Amino acid sequence: MTIPPSPQQPDVSVERAAAAAPVPPTERFAARTSGMVASEIRALFAVASRPEVVSLAGGMPNLAALPLDELSGEIGDLVAREGQVALQYGSAQGVPALRAQICDVMREEGIEADPNDVVVTVGSQMALDLVTRLFCDPGDVVLAEGPSYVGALGSFAAYQARVVHVAMDEHGLVPELLEEALRSLTARGVTPKFLYTIPNFHNPAGVTMAVERRQRVLDLCAEYGVGVVEDNPYGLLGFSSTRYPALRSLDRSVIYLGSFSKTFASGLRVGWALVPPAVRDRLVLAAESATLCPPSFTQMVVSRYLEKHDWRAQVKAYTEQYRERRDAMLSALDTYLPEGCTWTVPDGGFYVWVTLPEGVDAKAMLPRAVTARVAYASGTGFYADGLGSRQLRLSYCYPTPERITEGVRRLAGVIEAELEVRRTFGLPAAPAPELRRGSHTPSPDTA
Repeated sequence: MTIPPSPQQPDVSVERAAAAAPVPPTERFAARTSGMVASEIRALFAVASRPEVVSLAGGMPNLAALPLDELSGEIGDLVAREGQVALQYGSAQGVPALRAQICDVMREEGIEADPNDVVVTVGSQMALDLVTRLFCDPGDVVLAEGPSYVGALGSFAAYQARVVHVAMDEHGLVPELLEEALRSLTARGVTPKFLYTIPNFHNPAGVTMAVERRQRVLDLCAEYGVGVVEDNPYGLLGFSSTRYPALRSLDRSVIYLGSFSKTFASGLRVGWALVPPAVRDRLVLAAESATLCPPSFTQMVVSRYLEKHDWRAQVKAYTEQYRERRDAMLSALDTYLPEGCTWTVPDGGFYVWVTLPEGVDAKAMLPRAVTARVAYASGTGFYADGLGSRQLRLSYCYPTPERITEGVRRLAGVIEAELEVRRTFGLPAAPAPELRRGSHTPSPDTA
């Protein structure tokens, strides 16, 4: 016989059933996941990859210049001769031979380094993520150029770091504005963990930090006790004979991030961090917790490539391709874009940064551009604070010169249509710029 529970005694079976009710996974997320949001640029790729759309949005390297037949033979030989090593677990710090070769690559930009201070990662994005994890607690401040690389902003947000942007002009990061930001933060009792900078052929702005500014930037950070993280994936892809010295070549305390994604093959996902010895051991531990070890196979493919092929000539071949595409884009912008548009003139890398006439919103205009079968990356994705509505990034690295010209022509038609709407509704006309070609500053007009 079952005796019902008395009113004074709770029904334990009911309580247990309630406790066992399924909890949605989203209610168990860590608080830091609130900063993990979809990138506007990544979300665009599905649409931009349609063959009828001219995509000026993504920064995909053009691999047409790679000697694929030779590489396929080398990869087959690698598996046949060294497969027992290449397909096995490896060191969390990376293959020793590759780390030594990476030091040779960095020497091209004046860096003298010890292979023991190199940590190989799965692309430089992983290195950036690990560095952020090592240094940033929730609420910490990171300084970054405005605009800045979208992948960096994603990592900073994921670790709940606050980003303070420092504006650039056509010569890169402005030291006076950096000093102003440092002084202001110090007055509030805040010391940024580091300055994140892309000094050469900036993504997305396309500008390069002037040589005479580099030591001043380093001196300011040293004065205020702020570290420097230098991200330099495009440094060897300059279009002139000028070879800009890496910040790391001027100061051995700089954390330097590099990658073979732009100078060899992005699909191999091989990058690295050059760090001071005091940072190295912690970075290796962080890498172990993330991946246990980077893939030995892809590292050994890169190592063989560097050993057996003229990689400097390959970089030159890439550079010539990108220079031709850059020229096609600048010519098309000058031919088609309406008055009131300005843009940067890159001396290397992949990108041009365009500022639209007053009142034209690049993000709001993007669906209409895709309808017109052209895609770009809107500027707001490159700021942590929602600025950049009048800016957009155009990438010239992947499309052919003919496709670039056609894409810019389509984009110009979309901008003209936006301006016509403004005229139709009696909105103020955009003021004529002082200079039509090139931009005095890649930062937004916040007035």
